[in-house]
Amino acid sequence: MSRSDNLLPRQLGDAHIRLLRIYKAVIESGGFSSAEVILNISRPAISQAISELESLLQMRLCNRGRSGFSITEEGEAVYQATLQLLSSLETFRAQINAINTDLRGELNIGITDNMVSMPRMRITRSLAALKQRGPEIVINIRMIPPNAIETAVLDGQLQIGVVPELRTLPGLNYFPLYEERSELYCSDTHPLFGRYDSEISEQDLASAEAVLPAYPQAAEIRQQQAGLKASASSTDREGIAFLILSGEYIGFLPTHFAERWVRDGKLRAIQPGQRYFHTQFMAITRKGARTNLVLEAYLEELINTERAG
Repeated sequence: MSRSDNLLPRQLGDAHIRLLRIYKAVIESGGFSSAEVILNISRPAISQAISELESLLQMRLCNRGRSGFSITEEGEAVYQATLQLLSSLETFRAQINAINTDLRGELNIGITDNMVSMPRMRITRSLAALKQRGPEIVINIRMIPPNAIETAVLDGQLQIGVVPELRTLPGLNYFPLYEERSELYCSDTHPLFGRYDSEISEQDLASAEAVLPAYPQAAEIRQQQAGLKASASSTDREGIAFLILSGEYIGFLPTHFAERWVRDGKLRAIQPGQRYFHTQFMAITRKGARTNLVLEAYLEELINTERAG
């Protein structure tokens, strides 16, 4: 590609920042396919964005093709510069928010899917309390996979996230929120539905087609799923419910999420005394982030909901 002294315009707009965010996600996920889940956009759209960024910068950022995905030396330098830029943007936002002593601004929060039916509504109760303290606060919620939430909190797109406890990243603070129980379910049209638990053998479960999550799982969860016949997957728990309700698959669902269908006789738990696991959900924030009064107020309200029980 040809070079020039001024590759970028004098003013970087939202469109340029968007391209850099897409590029960052591609590099951190190791390719276009993996970035689809994080970004929630199609692979062709990601490819077009990277090509547009390469054209703008007049350099090859990454290699892709039959030989696989890899970052170029120039691409690594651009990635590091992108991290600095996005961090500076978040610092600016935090500094401006700190000026607002009347709790004005935005709360950007990312939440793992299908938690709204949790019996202890700490998230909704704390959001209500925050809104009462700052009526002008704008609350933005994104329902995205846990790894995408971690990435967005780290680069400042989100101020706080709610994710299952799978790993501990050095750049994040963790606050315990919920413990969630999941059990193994089948629908009323599945062959196992009408059988007593005592009649269902290990071989019956091993031969039944199962839907498994297409996202990282804790060791306890993987152990429970190890003996199942994985023949379908889903990127979220609503997708798992769809497949179980089809009558063709068994799979694990949170008990609070499955309760509506159990109550209506559409689902039943299989051997709930044996086939279950617990997931701890955590609130996460970025370490070292500048003072943000809106975020601090929300964290205070989350702590208050724990005390209230």
